[in-house]
Amino acid sequence: MIFNIVAGFVAVILMLVYLGPVVIKLWDLALVLVILIGFVMMLIDLWQSLQSKED
Repeated sequence: MIFNIVAGFVAVILMLVYLGPVVIKLWDLALVLVILIGFVMMLIDLWQSLQSKED
């Protein structure tokens, strides 16, 4: 279980580090919205996978 938590947070940090400079450099509203929607979807998936009892 602890591995899943650590792997999930590493994935969140890597996504922010990878997409952050693109958003800052281009700063287009449509791009920001798409990335935010993807980020929220990733957080929801992470939350659901941590709540499952399959492990």
